[in-house]
Amino acid sequence: MCGIVGAIASRDVVPLLVDGLKRLEYRGYDSAGIAVIEDGKIRRVRRTGRVAEMEAAAQAEGVHATLGIGHTRWATHGGVTECNAHPHVSHGELALVHNGIIENHEDQRARLQALGYVFESQTDTEVVAHLIHHHRAQGKSLLAALQAAVKELHGAYALAVIDRRDPEVMVAARMGCPLLVGLGEGENFVASDVSAIVSATRRVIFLDEGDTAELTRAGVRVFDTGDVPVERQVHVSDVSLASLELGPYSHFMQKEIHEQPRAISDTLEGIVAAGGFDPALFGADAAALFAEVDSVQILACGTSYYAGLVARYWIEALTGIPCAVDIASEYRYRSVVAGPRQLVVTISQSGETLDTMEALKHAKASGADKTLSICNVPESALPRASRLLLLTRAGAEIGVASTKAFTTQLVALFALAGALGKLRGRIDGAREAALLDELRHLPGSVQHALNLEPQIAAWAARFAAREHALFLGRGVHYPIALEGALKLKEISYIHAEGYPAGELKHGPLALVDKNMPVVVIAPDDALLEKVKSNIQEVRARGGQMFVFTDADSSFGASDAVHVIRTPRHVGELSPIVQAIPVQLLAYHVALVKGTDVDKPRNLAKSVTVE
Repeated sequence: MCGIVGAIASRDVVPLLVDGLKRLEYRGYDSAGIAVIEDGKIRRVRRTGRVAEMEAAAQAEGVHATLGIGHTRWATHGGVTECNAHPHVSHGELALVHNGIIENHEDQRARLQALGYVFESQTDTEVVAHLIHHHRAQGKSLLAALQAAVKELHGAYALAVIDRRDPEVMVAARMGCPLLVGLGEGENFVASDVSAIVSATRRVIFLDEGDTAELTRAGVRVFDTGDVPVERQVHVSDVSLASLELGPYSHFMQKEIHEQPRAISDTLEGIVAAGGFDPALFGADAAALFAEVDSVQILACGTSYYAGLVARYWIEALTGIPCAVDIASEYRYRSVVAGPRQLVVTISQSGETLDTMEALKHAKASGADKTLSICNVPESALPRASRLLLLTRAGAEIGVASTKAFTTQLVALFALAGALGKLRGRIDGAREAALLDELRHLPGSVQHALNLEPQIAAWAARFAAREHALFLGRGVHYPIALEGALKLKEISYIHAEGYPAGELKHGPLALVDKNMPVVVIAPDDALLEKVKSNIQEVRARGGQMFVFTDADSSFGASDAVHVIRTPRHVGELSPIVQAIPVQLLAYHVALVKGTDVDKPRNLAKSVTVE
């Protein structure tokens, strides 16, 4: 993996490929390359490092063509080297780019080596290139060779292939990894993300699982898993170019942190317009489906998993029904107890997270048929596989470390808790009106938290020289401690842990000394006095504490206790507001350390492999 773009046109496609790869940089990568057919030959340019380095090499070599493919790679099989970078070429005739993981690549490699194929890389991808070439050698067309090859592959893949012997065609295939086709006038495209081609077209076809496609300048043909021609719906993307540009900000992460009031407001629009927690927000048959629910199972990964942990508090408090939260990659590999009355909720920014998608399949196979996706991309895999959907209208999120996607997920999950609670008679009219009023004020409260940025930035130097940090929270704010620790790890590379504050004396207290900064999430809620007791445990060991609280609390600052206050406590919605300071803290610590904020090392935005 990580990003794919391809184009066939009457104009030079090299600038299109490079522009597309730059727009895919947010997904995270360690090398980049393009391959084109020029004068009947495959020309390839690959570089480790940034797309700009590959672009400079392509310009220096004078590469021009009307058919080509490009890729940004996030290493899985084989190290970060030029020979492992995509595209991969077979016998100088066929070039291929690939996202995903081929699970039976070792068996296929041995088979192909026995047939005389020589491998130049350590990747699973080169296996696919040689396998398609082998089928071409049997007299098959490029499309037929691709269709034959994918039937021999086990695993996940998105593929785009070109062949110098057929310079008027590009073919593509999808299984388990996102891939779409862009439709232009006399030109057509493939991409793993619509942002890669939005400057050329907004008309796209999202390929289904097992689809293959053949693209020419004149048109596109799509085939299902049985190689039967099919018509797939054409969508008009609403991704704006402005959302893909930095504007006045230094980094996309900074931009996206500051976009949260608008993103939250957009996500709230349907709830406010409906005048409350209308089940119809989730789908036409949501009311009937929700009425039968006796438990909730949330499946997610990373930051989305922490959103699910917050939601568990809300769902159980507002509905009185049990809620379990599982890391998707763990859930799919254990025997689960699921049934027709359990609501299975999957959460993903991209809607293409492979572990979450496979966990959903596992839940369905175990008997769950009530499924809801909370997602930021409407036509992605998870929404298409779920009966119900609530979109988080966060807009394009470019920074690898999720910010506005997280807070809008929390808004959507709160709406879910409200809808379930209302249907079960746990939320009456007065309570619903009060909660709705809190939601209306939420964007303003988030903006107030953003206004604390100068104070938070002043803390950054105290963290930048440290190697470890501890984040503490209690109750519904414990997941925010986890999220704060994750953000600091992701972009500043400081080791950090999130802990329930009450667990401090059961182990982590042994780590606390003057060199271990301790961040405490401590708004004025029912557990505040408990948190204060935990803080005394830290003070007694000489620890330095950094407390995020609110105006209603009675924390006093001292040499060892540093306090930043949000303007007011916002009740049940406090975790959303408290997420803002920990995002800003991580961002400013990373600035001081000089790390790559938007593209942290070793990480990818859309994780479409196990």
